[in-house]
Parts: sequence; C-alpha cells; structure tokens
Amino acid sequence: MSIRFSIIPVTPYQQNCTLLICNKSNKAAIVDPGGDIDIILNAIEVEHAIPEIILVTHGHLDHIGAVAELAAKLSIPIEGPQLEDAFWINTIPSQIQMFGFPQSESFTPNRWLNDGDTVTVGEQELTVIHCPGHTPGHVIFFHQSSKLAIVGDVLFNGSIGRTDLPKGDFDTLINSIQKKLWPLGEEVRFIPGHGPMSTFGEEMKSNPFVGNKA
Repeated sequence: MSIRFSIIPVTPYQQNCTLLICNKSNKAAIVDPGGDIDIILNAIEVEHAIPEIILVTHGHLDHIGAVAELAAKLSIPIEGPQLEDAFWINTIPSQIQMFGFPQSESFTPNRWLNDGDTVTVGEQELTVIHCPGHTPGHVIFFHQSSKLAIVGDVLFNGSIGRTDLPKGDFDTLINSIQKKLWPLGEEVRFIPGHGPMSTFGEEMKSNPFVGNKA
C-alpha cells in the first residue's frame, strides 16, 4: 500500500481524527484534529510519522478544536474546508458554549479547498470532493489508488450526518452522497467522522437513509 492510516478517536464525541501517512516518505496529514492534542502527538510518534499538513473536512468544533494549536505547535499549514464553512470556524467561541468543549482558537486556513482540488501528502495525492449537506462547506478526501475516502460527517456506517444544525440540509446531503460518493465505486473503503469504517458498497445495500431500500 502506498498510504497507511491510523484512526485516533478524540473528544467526548469520539471523533475520528485520522493520521494519513505516505509509506515512502513517512510524511503525514492530520485530518480533523478535534481535540486531545497529546493523544494525537503520541499517535504521530508511534507511527514514526512526519506531520506535513492539517486537513479539515468541515467546521464543526469536534473536528477543528485542536487545529490552531496543533498547526502552531508543529509549524504546518492548514487546508480545508470549503469557504462556505468559514462561519462555523469564525464562531468557535459560541460552539464551545454549545458543545461544552475546552477553550480553542479560531483560525484561517492557508488554503480553502474546492471541488476537484488536490492535496498532497508526501508523494501521495488526494482528490478533494465538495459534499455539502451536513455543512455547506464540507469536503471529503479521496485516495484513488488505495480506494480510500475520508468522509467526515457526510456518511457513517449505517447512518448519515445530521442536518439540523445551521445551514444543514437533508436533501442536499442525500444528493451529495448519491452523486458525489457512490460514483467513486462500491469497493471504496471510508473512514467516517465517528464510528467504524465501512465501504460504499455496503452502505448502498444496507444504509437506511441512502441504501437501495431507503
């Protein structure tokens, strides 16, 4: 495999922060560091990884709570999400009150991402796919050669992301899954923002919201 990963559940929400590592260079992307910096740093050490970039799928606090501090501590850039999630990032103080999280800082990514962009991890390239619905600026990251997707809170094993928070929209989310994710292929494995991994094929068959029987 040209790329490997380590899933690091963080925060009381057990959010799946993911360490995505290029096997050849050992350079790594930290995807959605929501909190628990010490746990994330320990995972980096265990993997002998070299942190190169922070990638963000969307602006909810359980996915971004440690972004600013980690970027400063490691002196690495932040890329993502898409610009329409700026309002979530800018309201980190009110999110802290809403979700009961520890204090964390707002940030401006070094690069906002758009549909069709690519991001680089070591010698590996990931495709950025804009998948609004859970939030308007939500993106996912797809590694073509290993058929691996990091989908944030768009899709879960047996469920989908919630759409009752500001600027969430159920129909938009369903459309994103069916028009943006399913065409990538049934064999694609995905790491969701919470819970265990699955494949797009399995969710096509059995997911009660977007499966064939939905």
